[in-house]
Amino acid sequence: MIFNRQQQCLLLDGKEYTSEDIRQLIAGGAEAHSPAYWDLYLFLNEWFNDSPVITVHTSGSTGTPKELMVRKDRMMQSARLTCEFLNLKKGESALLCMNLRYIGAMMVVVRSLVAGLNLLVRPASGHPMADIKESLRFVAMVPLQVYNTLQVPEEKERLKQTDILIIGGGAVDEALETEIKHLPTAVYSTYGMTETLSHIALRRLNGASASEHYYPFPSVKLSLSAENTLVIDAPLVCDETLQTNDIARIYPDGSFMILGRKDNVINSGGIKIQAEELEKLLRPFIPVPFVITSVPDPRLGQAVTLLLEGQPELLEGGQPDDIEEIDNKLQYIDNKLQEILAPYYRPKHILTTESIPQTGNGKVNRAECRVLAESLLQ
Repeated sequence: MIFNRQQQCLLLDGKEYTSEDIRQLIAGGAEAHSPAYWDLYLFLNEWFNDSPVITVHTSGSTGTPKELMVRKDRMMQSARLTCEFLNLKKGESALLCMNLRYIGAMMVVVRSLVAGLNLLVRPASGHPMADIKESLRFVAMVPLQVYNTLQVPEEKERLKQTDILIIGGGAVDEALETEIKHLPTAVYSTYGMTETLSHIALRRLNGASASEHYYPFPSVKLSLSAENTLVIDAPLVCDETLQTNDIARIYPDGSFMILGRKDNVINSGGIKIQAEELEKLLRPFIPVPFVITSVPDPRLGQAVTLLLEGQPELLEGGQPDDIEEIDNKLQYIDNKLQEILAPYYRPKHILTTESIPQTGNGKVNRAECRVLAESLLQ
């Protein structure tokens, strides 16, 4: 592996590009290149400059997006950890199909630079496998990209020809995980955040080693805070110990599970409800995207709220002829809630919206969901 940035070059579509080659490509102007390649050249130009740091944007899934300055040598150490764990070798193919504004996509490029992977580039779209002709060794996607790919037989077949898929940027729900179990591809869910320069732990989703637990890299030490949130000591990628907002459970073998975010605990009448755990319970019978959020309530403090995407008539299929039938669809949901949830867990409001707010890299934007739910009740 090559850790000296001055000696690195990028193998792109089978051709090597040095830092000087990248400068010449940029000098030719954006008009000569597709947006996806142009974004890559701009990132590489910043990567190869003299600065030891680079700017990364957080997704803003739970709050205001922000810029972080991160060290390039730390990014290379993160790349090494992943490449060693997945046994990625020089010349093997990797697909870049995510937005280079965020750390997940940046790290695909850095892994290619460090390990000499042959990088293929596609726009950051919902269907990254749409025109892939080559068999791929390594792909990184967000959950929505994986879901979309599995809905199109030709794209699913191309994914099946891929050796390794890692999924980051959001939780993999049970329905998607069930589909993934049937793939021959080795599929991993990642755990990490911008501050950890991509992931510090992986969870195998299929095959003989499939597990509900994440397993951290050997150099990573984990503990729990007094509030049961995960504390990460990853000296190769973080200067300081990182206090997360993720409520976790750590097991004797060093593996862990994430139960949800502290930010997403809804305090309703003194009962603390983890939004993610409630969503997990509801997912089997709600066939549209949805999110559990909350709105202010004078009696309870916070009222649990179910926010559904799409028109109510789509919840159970068919085309209702009148308002009464739409009401029946919502009544079906309400009956299910009464059936499976204890009273203090039941949503006090069921709201519909055209689309669930998301961040730029496909995560549910829970902060915006709370604002939207409150506005829908006004």
